Amino acid sequence: MNPPIDSRQLHAFLILARTGSFTQTARELFLTQSAVSHSIKSLETDMGCRLFDRVGKTVMMTQAGEQLLPHGEKILREMEQARTGMGALKHWGFNRLRIGAPAAFADTLVPTVLLALRGDHPRTLPAIELTDGTDPLDPLEGRRVDLALALAGKPDERFVNVNLFQDELCFAVPPAHPWAKHQGAPLDQIGPQPLILPGRATPSWRLIDEHFRADGIGLNAICESASIKAALALAKGGVGVALVPSWSITKDTGLVAVLPGKRRLKRPWVLVHWRGRRLNLVESAFVDLCRDLGEKMVAAK
Repeated sequence: MNPPIDSRQLHAFLILARTGSFTQTARELFLTQSAVSHSIKSLETDMGCRLFDRVGKTVMMTQAGEQLLPHGEKILREMEQARTGMGALKHWGFNRLRIGAPAAFADTLVPTVLLALRGDHPRTLPAIELTDGTDPLDPLEGRRVDLALALAGKPDERFVNVNLFQDELCFAVPPAHPWAKHQGAPLDQIGPQPLILPGRATPSWRLIDEHFRADGIGLNAICESASIKAALALAKGGVGVALVPSWSITKDTGLVAVLPGKRRLKRPWVLVHWRGRRLNLVESAFVDLCRDLGEKMVAAK
Protein backbone atom coordinates (compact mmCIF):
# COMPACT_ATOMS: atom_id res chain seq x y z
CA MET A 1 0.00 0.00 0.00
CA ASN A 2 1.40 3.38 -1.04
CA PRO A 3 1.87 6.05 1.67
CA PRO A 4 -0.62 8.97 1.66
CA ILE A 5 0.20 12.12 -0.27
CA ASP A 6 1.96 14.81 1.77
CA SER A 7 -0.58 17.61 2.30
CA ARG A 8 2.07 20.36 2.27
CA GLN A 9 3.42 19.16 -1.06
CA LEU A 10 -0.14 18.96 -2.41
CA HIS A 11 -0.82 22.50 -1.21
CA ALA A 12 2.28 23.76 -3.02
CA PHE A 13 1.23 21.88 -6.16
CA LEU A 14 -2.22 23.53 -6.17
CA ILE A 15 -0.84 27.04 -5.73
CA LEU A 16 1.79 26.50 -8.42
CA ALA A 17 -0.90 25.15 -10.75
CA ARG A 18 -2.90 28.35 -10.17
CA THR A 19 -0.05 30.88 -10.36
CA GLY A 20 2.24 29.20 -12.88
CA SER A 21 5.13 30.83 -11.01
CA PHE A 22 7.58 29.48 -8.44
CA THR A 23 8.19 33.04 -7.25
CA GLN A 24 4.52 33.76 -6.60
CA THR A 25 3.98 30.34 -5.04
CA ALA A 26 6.91 30.87 -2.67
CA ARG A 27 5.54 34.30 -1.74
CA GLU A 28 2.07 32.91 -0.91
CA LEU A 29 3.52 30.04 1.13
CA PHE A 30 6.12 32.24 2.88
CA LEU A 31 8.87 29.87 1.67
CA THR A 32 11.96 30.16 -0.49
CA GLN A 33 11.78 29.22 -4.17
CA SER A 34 14.18 26.36 -3.55
CA ALA A 35 11.88 24.99 -0.83
CA VAL A 36 8.91 25.09 -3.22
CA SER A 37 10.98 23.44 -5.97
CA HIS A 38 12.09 20.70 -3.58
CA SER A 39 8.48 20.12 -2.49
CA ILE A 40 7.28 19.76 -6.08
CA LYS A 41 10.15 17.44 -6.99
CA SER A 42 9.37 15.26 -3.97
CA LEU A 43 5.71 15.08 -5.01
CA GLU A 44 6.69 14.15 -8.57
CA THR A 45 8.97 11.43 -7.23
CA ASP A 46 6.13 10.15 -5.03
CA MET A 47 3.69 10.19 -7.99
CA GLY A 48 6.24 8.63 -10.31
CA CYS A 49 5.69 11.18 -13.06
CA ARG A 50 6.37 14.79 -14.01
CA LEU A 51 3.60 17.18 -13.01
CA PHE A 52 4.94 20.40 -14.58
CA ASP A 53 6.95 21.40 -17.62
CA ARG A 54 9.36 24.27 -16.91
CA VAL A 55 9.18 26.89 -19.68
CA GLY A 56 11.55 29.72 -18.87
CA LYS A 57 10.34 31.43 -15.69
CA THR A 58 6.88 29.91 -15.93
CA VAL A 59 5.53 26.39 -15.57
CA MET A 60 2.74 24.52 -17.30
CA MET A 61 0.98 21.43 -16.04
CA THR A 62 1.54 18.16 -17.80
CA GLN A 63 -1.31 15.75 -18.52
CA ALA A 64 -0.49 13.99 -15.25
CA GLY A 65 -0.66 17.31 -13.40
CA GLU A 66 -4.06 18.09 -14.93
CA GLN A 67 -5.30 14.68 -13.80
CA LEU A 68 -4.06 15.23 -10.25
CA LEU A 69 -5.50 18.74 -9.96
CA PRO A 70 -9.22 17.95 -9.25
CA HIS A 71 -8.25 15.18 -6.81
CA GLY A 72 -5.88 17.50 -4.99
CA GLU A 73 -8.52 20.23 -4.72
CA LYS A 74 -11.04 17.73 -3.33
CA ILE A 75 -8.55 16.29 -0.82
CA LEU A 76 -7.58 19.66 0.62
CA ARG A 77 -11.18 20.87 0.63
CA GLU A 78 -12.27 17.85 2.65
CA MET A 79 -9.32 18.26 5.00
CA GLU A 80 -10.34 21.86 5.60
CA GLN A 81 -13.96 20.82 6.23
CA ALA A 82 -12.73 18.22 8.71
CA ARG A 83 -10.62 20.83 10.49
CA THR A 84 -13.55 23.27 10.61
CA GLY A 85 -15.90 20.63 11.99
CA MET A 86 -13.44 19.51 14.63
CA GLY A 87 -12.72 23.11 15.55
CA ALA A 88 -16.40 23.80 16.15
CA LEU A 89 -16.73 20.75 18.37
CA LYS A 90 -13.88 22.02 20.57
CA HIS A 91 -16.05 24.88 21.75
CA TRP A 92 -17.91 24.24 24.96
CA GLY A 93 -21.55 23.26 24.54
CA PHE A 94 -21.47 22.15 20.90
CA ASN A 95 -23.23 18.87 20.10
CA ARG A 96 -23.27 16.86 16.88
CA LEU A 97 -26.55 15.61 15.45
CA ARG A 98 -26.26 13.26 12.45
CA ILE A 99 -29.56 11.98 11.12
CA GLY A 100 -30.79 10.07 8.10
CA ALA A 101 -34.32 10.64 6.82
CA PRO A 102 -36.47 9.83 3.78
CA ALA A 103 -36.58 12.59 1.19
CA ALA A 104 -40.37 12.70 1.70
CA PHE A 105 -39.76 14.48 5.03
CA ALA A 106 -37.20 16.94 3.63
CA ASP A 107 -39.63 19.86 3.45
CA THR A 108 -42.03 18.84 6.20
CA LEU A 109 -41.08 17.09 9.43
CA VAL A 110 -37.28 17.40 9.41
CA PRO A 111 -36.96 21.22 9.07
CA THR A 112 -39.81 21.72 11.56
CA VAL A 113 -38.06 19.53 14.12
CA LEU A 114 -34.65 21.16 13.59
CA LEU A 115 -36.07 24.67 13.96
CA ALA A 116 -37.81 23.66 17.19
CA LEU A 117 -34.63 21.99 18.42
CA ARG A 118 -32.61 25.10 17.73
CA GLY A 119 -34.65 27.04 20.27
CA ASP A 120 -33.49 24.90 23.22
CA HIS A 121 -30.16 23.72 21.79
CA PRO A 122 -28.74 26.56 19.65
CA ARG A 123 -25.18 25.18 19.80
CA THR A 124 -25.97 22.08 17.76
CA LEU A 125 -24.28 21.04 14.51
CA PRO A 126 -26.89 19.14 12.47
CA ALA A 127 -25.97 16.97 9.49
CA ILE A 128 -28.78 15.42 7.45
CA GLU A 129 -28.54 12.64 4.87
CA LEU A 130 -31.69 12.29 2.81
CA THR A 131 -32.47 8.90 1.27
CA ASP A 132 -34.83 7.71 -1.43
CA GLY A 133 -36.23 5.20 1.07
CA THR A 134 -34.94 2.07 -0.65
CA ASP A 135 -32.54 1.25 2.18
CA PRO A 136 -33.15 3.68 5.05
CA LEU A 137 -30.62 1.98 7.33
CA ASP A 138 -27.73 2.20 4.85
CA PRO A 139 -26.45 5.54 6.26
CA LEU A 140 -26.65 4.06 9.77
CA GLU A 141 -24.81 0.87 8.84
CA GLY A 142 -22.21 2.97 7.03
CA ARG A 143 -21.66 5.02 10.22
CA ARG A 144 -22.53 8.20 8.34
CA VAL A 145 -25.43 8.99 10.70
CA ASP A 146 -26.30 8.15 14.31
CA LEU A 147 -30.09 8.18 14.01
CA ALA A 148 -32.22 6.99 11.09
CA LEU A 149 -35.87 7.88 10.57
CA ALA A 150 -37.46 4.82 8.97
CA LEU A 151 -40.51 2.62 8.74
CA ALA A 152 -40.59 -0.10 11.38
CA GLY A 153 -39.36 -3.33 9.81
CA LYS A 154 -38.34 -6.80 10.85
CA PRO A 155 -36.52 -6.93 14.22
CA ASP A 156 -32.75 -6.62 13.96
CA GLU A 157 -30.72 -7.39 17.07
CA ARG A 158 -28.11 -4.84 16.06
CA PHE A 159 -30.49 -1.91 16.38
CA VAL A 160 -33.02 -0.31 18.72
CA ASN A 161 -36.29 1.05 17.29
CA VAL A 162 -37.81 4.03 19.11
CA ASN A 163 -41.51 4.36 18.27
CA LEU A 164 -42.54 7.79 16.99
CA PHE A 165 -45.93 8.05 15.27
CA GLN A 166 -48.15 6.49 12.62
CA ASP A 167 -49.36 8.07 9.44
CA GLU A 168 -51.61 6.51 6.83
CA LEU A 169 -51.68 6.30 3.06
CA CYS A 170 -54.66 7.43 1.05
CA PHE A 171 -55.55 7.75 -2.61
CA ALA A 172 -55.34 11.32 -3.88
CA VAL A 173 -57.87 12.04 -6.62
CA PRO A 174 -59.29 15.17 -8.29
CA PRO A 175 -62.75 16.23 -7.06
CA ALA A 176 -64.28 15.09 -10.36
CA HIS A 177 -62.95 11.54 -9.98
CA PRO A 178 -65.67 8.92 -9.27
CA TRP A 179 -63.87 7.84 -6.08
CA ALA A 180 -64.12 11.35 -4.62
CA LYS A 181 -67.73 10.55 -3.67
CA HIS A 182 -66.68 7.45 -1.69
CA GLN A 183 -65.07 7.32 1.73
CA GLY A 184 -63.14 4.26 0.60
CA ALA A 185 -62.17 3.25 -2.93
CA PRO A 186 -64.35 0.38 -4.26
CA LEU A 187 -62.26 -2.81 -4.06
CA ASP A 188 -63.33 -4.04 -7.50
CA GLN A 189 -62.05 -0.82 -9.10
CA ILE A 190 -58.62 -0.58 -7.50
CA GLY A 191 -56.91 -3.32 -9.56
CA PRO A 192 -57.50 -1.79 -13.02
CA GLN A 193 -56.91 1.78 -11.82
CA PRO A 194 -53.65 3.39 -13.04
CA LEU A 195 -51.69 4.14 -9.87
CA ILE A 196 -48.78 6.37 -8.90
CA LEU A 197 -46.89 4.59 -6.10
CA PRO A 198 -43.64 4.88 -4.09
CA GLY A 199 -40.58 3.13 -5.51
CA ARG A 200 -40.83 -0.63 -5.84
CA ALA A 201 -37.70 -1.17 -3.71
CA THR A 202 -38.97 0.88 -0.74
CA PRO A 203 -40.49 -0.41 2.51
CA SER A 204 -43.62 1.62 1.68
CA TRP A 205 -44.11 -0.38 -1.51
CA ARG A 206 -43.85 -3.66 0.39
CA LEU A 207 -46.39 -2.43 2.93
CA ILE A 208 -48.76 -1.38 0.14
CA ASP A 209 -48.34 -4.65 -1.74
CA GLU A 210 -49.09 -6.72 1.38
CA HIS A 211 -52.15 -4.59 2.15
CA PHE A 212 -53.80 -5.12 -1.22
CA ARG A 213 -52.71 -8.73 -1.68
CA ALA A 214 -54.64 -9.52 1.52
CA ASP A 215 -57.75 -8.43 -0.43
CA GLY A 216 -56.70 -10.35 -3.54
CA ILE A 217 -55.89 -7.17 -5.47
CA GLY A 218 -52.97 -6.77 -7.87
CA LEU A 219 -51.84 -3.19 -8.48
CA ASN A 220 -51.51 -1.42 -11.83
CA ALA A 221 -48.54 0.84 -11.16
CA ILE A 222 -47.98 3.15 -14.12
CA CYS A 223 -45.48 5.37 -12.30
CA GLU A 224 -43.12 5.09 -9.31
CA SER A 225 -42.16 8.33 -7.59
CA ALA A 226 -39.98 9.06 -4.57
CA SER A 227 -41.36 12.60 -4.58
CA ILE A 228 -44.73 13.17 -2.94
CA LYS A 229 -45.06 16.54 -4.67
CA ALA A 230 -44.51 14.94 -8.07
CA ALA A 231 -47.07 12.21 -7.32
CA LEU A 232 -49.65 14.82 -6.29
CA ALA A 233 -48.99 16.89 -9.41
CA LEU A 234 -49.45 13.84 -11.64
CA ALA A 235 -52.68 12.94 -9.86
CA LYS A 236 -53.98 16.48 -10.25
CA GLY A 237 -53.17 16.32 -13.95
CA GLY A 238 -55.24 13.15 -14.33
CA VAL A 239 -52.31 10.87 -15.14
CA GLY A 240 -53.33 8.41 -12.43
CA VAL A 241 -54.36 8.04 -8.81
CA ALA A 242 -51.57 8.70 -6.30
CA LEU A 243 -51.17 6.72 -3.09
CA VAL A 244 -49.58 9.20 -0.69
CA PRO A 245 -49.58 10.11 3.03
CA SER A 246 -52.90 11.64 4.04
CA TRP A 247 -51.08 14.61 5.64
CA SER A 248 -49.80 15.63 2.22
CA ILE A 249 -53.30 15.99 0.72
CA THR A 250 -54.15 19.55 1.77
CA LYS A 251 -56.59 22.10 0.37
CA ASP A 252 -53.75 23.64 -1.61
CA THR A 253 -53.29 20.44 -3.62
CA GLY A 254 -56.84 20.61 -5.02
CA LEU A 255 -57.20 16.87 -4.42
CA VAL A 256 -59.46 14.68 -2.31
CA ALA A 257 -58.25 11.94 0.07
CA VAL A 258 -59.89 8.53 -0.34
CA LEU A 259 -59.21 5.53 1.88
CA PRO A 260 -57.51 2.57 0.11
CA GLY A 261 -60.48 0.19 0.34
CA LYS A 262 -62.33 -0.83 3.49
CA ARG A 263 -59.21 -1.00 5.68
CA ARG A 264 -56.84 1.77 6.66
CA LEU A 265 -53.24 1.52 5.47
CA LYS A 266 -51.06 2.81 8.31
CA ARG A 267 -47.29 3.19 8.43
CA PRO A 268 -45.40 2.99 11.76
CA TRP A 269 -42.41 5.35 11.90
CA VAL A 270 -39.42 4.80 14.19
CA LEU A 271 -36.00 6.28 14.90
CA VAL A 272 -33.29 3.64 14.73
CA HIS A 273 -29.90 3.65 16.44
CA TRP A 274 -27.22 1.08 17.23
CA ARG A 275 -27.98 -1.11 20.23
CA GLY A 276 -25.83 -0.24 23.24
CA ARG A 277 -25.30 3.35 22.09
CA ARG A 278 -26.60 5.89 24.61
CA LEU A 279 -28.28 8.94 23.09
CA ASN A 280 -26.93 12.31 24.12
CA LEU A 281 -29.14 15.18 25.31
CA VAL A 282 -29.65 16.69 21.86
CA GLU A 283 -30.43 13.33 20.24
CA SER A 284 -32.98 12.55 22.96
CA ALA A 285 -34.59 15.95 22.39
CA PHE A 286 -34.66 15.27 18.65
CA VAL A 287 -36.47 11.97 19.26
CA ASP A 288 -39.08 13.65 21.49
CA LEU A 289 -39.67 16.43 18.97
CA CYS A 290 -40.02 13.95 16.09
CA ARG A 291 -42.67 12.10 18.10
CA ASP A 292 -44.59 15.20 19.19
CA LEU A 293 -44.45 17.14 15.93
CA GLY A 294 -45.03 14.00 13.86
CA GLU A 295 -48.18 13.24 15.80
CA LYS A 296 -49.35 16.85 15.36
CA MET A 297 -48.63 16.72 11.62
CA VAL A 298 -50.71 13.56 11.25
CA ALA A 299 -53.49 14.82 13.55
CA ALA A 300 -53.76 18.12 11.65
CA LYS A 301 -55.06 16.14 8.71
